[in-house]
Amino acid sequence: MERKPISPEVRQQLIIAQRNEITEYHIYQRLAKKLKNKHNSQVLNAIAQDELKHYNIWKKYTGREVSPSRWDMFKFYWISRLFGITFGIKLMEKGEESARINYAEIAHEIPEAATISKEENDHEEELINILKEDKLEYIGSIVLGLNDALVEILGTLAGLTFALQNTKLVALAGIIAGIAGALSMSSSEYLSNKSEGNDAGAVKSALFTGLAYIVAVVFLVAPYLIFTSPFTALLVAVLDSVFVVFVYSYYISIANDQPFRKRFLEMVVLSTVVGLISFGLGYLVRVAFGIEV
Repeated sequence: MERKPISPEVRQQLIIAQRNEITEYHIYQRLAKKLKNKHNSQVLNAIAQDELKHYNIWKKYTGREVSPSRWDMFKFYWISRLFGITFGIKLMEKGEESARINYAEIAHEIPEAATISKEENDHEEELINILKEDKLEYIGSIVLGLNDALVEILGTLAGLTFALQNTKLVALAGIIAGIAGALSMSSSEYLSNKSEGNDAGAVKSALFTGLAYIVAVVFLVAPYLIFTSPFTALLVAVLDSVFVVFVYSYYISIANDQPFRKRFLEMVVLSTVVGLISFGLGYLVRVAFGIEV
């Protein structure tokens, strides 16, 4: 039976869909070849075949081959390698959702389009959710390390900034407090996991917690090693803390499908309040004890 010709508008949307599908097919294939984890490699190969099938279905209607986007292939491949496959894939899929493709409109001329799109999207989501990555399995440890460092170290720096008013001394104190805090948090996370019977993951949990803590400390202390004015350094440290919160809140919102705005605002408000309280305490200590440096 001969197919009815499709309108130019729908054909153009199908071509965009084809480009998305063939681009993602190549990304999944390339990632699958690089993975040592056989389970994850098999999952990515399965998703790649879905993308190729999807591409071929649309090709029947457009009657043409479509080349993949080389830029998207490069971009999402390296995002996935650097920040985790799950994050890279979900970021890519969100980009596809915002593409100029109206499947409801396409379904008016191609009734099977809505069903095909839903089935394949559901299948892809199901496959993505069974990927196994340390970055996500230990996301709780990473968040714990970042949260504690941002609250504790920022509060310490804020208090010492007014009490000492010397960037080098504040930086030294921040580094010492940061190292001690990282070791303390790592050991606490290790013992917590051991007490819960998670012997296999105790070391990794401790490692992720400590590394996340250190990363936050580096961002917070760096301004005190760069600027001579302690108050400028504090302002930059606060901005750094907002940047760190923004990055990891965005990461978690994409990788774990969690609300971004709520988590981001909560952490910014918490860090700011603690910083202001510590800053005030630093002032009171300086006045009460007559500290001059």
